[in-house]
Amino acid sequence: MYLQMGWRNIWRNPRRTIVIMTAVIIGVWAMIFLGALMRGISDQMVRNGIANLTGHIQVHHAGFRKDPVIENSIDTPEVVEVALSKVLPRDARWTPRVRVSAIASNARHSGGVTLVGIDPEREAGISFIGEAVTEGEYLEADDTYGIIVGEALADKFETKLGRKLVLMSQDTQGDIASRAFRIIGIFRAEMEATEKQFVFVTIGAVRNMLKLENEISEVSILLTDYKEADRVADALREVLSSNSYDIQTWRGLLPFVTAILKMYDWFILLWFLIIFIAMGFGIVNTILMAVFERIREFGLLKALGMKPWWIVKEVLTESFFILILGMVAGNALGFLSIFALADTGIDLSALSEGLEFAGMSRIIYPFILITDIIAANLVVFVLGLLVSAYPAVKAARFTPVRAMAQT
Repeated sequence: MYLQMGWRNIWRNPRRTIVIMTAVIIGVWAMIFLGALMRGISDQMVRNGIANLTGHIQVHHAGFRKDPVIENSIDTPEVVEVALSKVLPRDARWTPRVRVSAIASNARHSGGVTLVGIDPEREAGISFIGEAVTEGEYLEADDTYGIIVGEALADKFETKLGRKLVLMSQDTQGDIASRAFRIIGIFRAEMEATEKQFVFVTIGAVRNMLKLENEISEVSILLTDYKEADRVADALREVLSSNSYDIQTWRGLLPFVTAILKMYDWFILLWFLIIFIAMGFGIVNTILMAVFERIREFGLLKALGMKPWWIVKEVLTESFFILILGMVAGNALGFLSIFALADTGIDLSALSEGLEFAGMSRIIYPFILITDIIAANLVVFVLGLLVSAYPAVKAARFTPVRAMAQT
């Protein structure tokens, strides 16, 4: 009976019902769509950070992160390799690197860069560089004089493919080592700062240059599921001595991104509450107006023996239908908006310099998190019924005498 009466009552005044539903639809859409945009921003920050030579886990010499010099390299990489073979899942991938600060120069310019010696085959499946070369070609394992530079660095140095670039850095003997490389590839990254910072050569080339034997600066590990990072890192810490090795997950390697993720969780919840408060006032006001227009109806129902609690249930049933219809339409509109941007995203290239400071990409793709969808709908449904309780209780307090006096 309540469902039948509630459904009929909400369509007694279609204009008012549509006004309330519109408020609910806009509120749900704003929660889902803008929440997805914020999740997209944070998701891309994590992806960029992990792909930007971070991985899910990194292994360093115990003092390397505090003082990243050549003396703090891992001098027994075979020990690390044995530990990885015991601990890592079968589908995990890892690669060794030599990473040092260097000075790059040519006939016109010079500047500081990070020189990264890589195993080309292993590196291609872990970091961005494997698919980032837009001009020229990728490194080969036996390439001793080839170098890959970023597009922004090439523009800054006014150089191009085939030209030489001289790198200088301190070797293991404490002397300044220099070597001329020929640019064989130019890469493009999500952030221009990455293009200016990193240059890539083979790990054999950088070892020859810096007089390294088999030492490496780090081991980067990529898992199929980032949620396994903490468990795998703890297992590695049990195998490798904490006095000799420093093992960190991406959360410890990207503290700024980790802080942003925590902030976004609270920001999205706060956004949901702000949207609902604005929507809630509209719901209460409209339902309360409808209740006062029906004073004679509620008085008559009480005169016929309907209990106050029954009237409360009747008004809440009407609110239930309005909220459900608004939520269904709002979810549909939100998903349509997200899918419309799934391929193209939102291009913010005009703000790229400011975005790069925060580690954000030039293009934002919305990202749906099921917990956000559930939270948005629960907030609207539960709190919507709670704010509707006030007009419902108001209706239940009308007496037959007051209803008779109502004109």
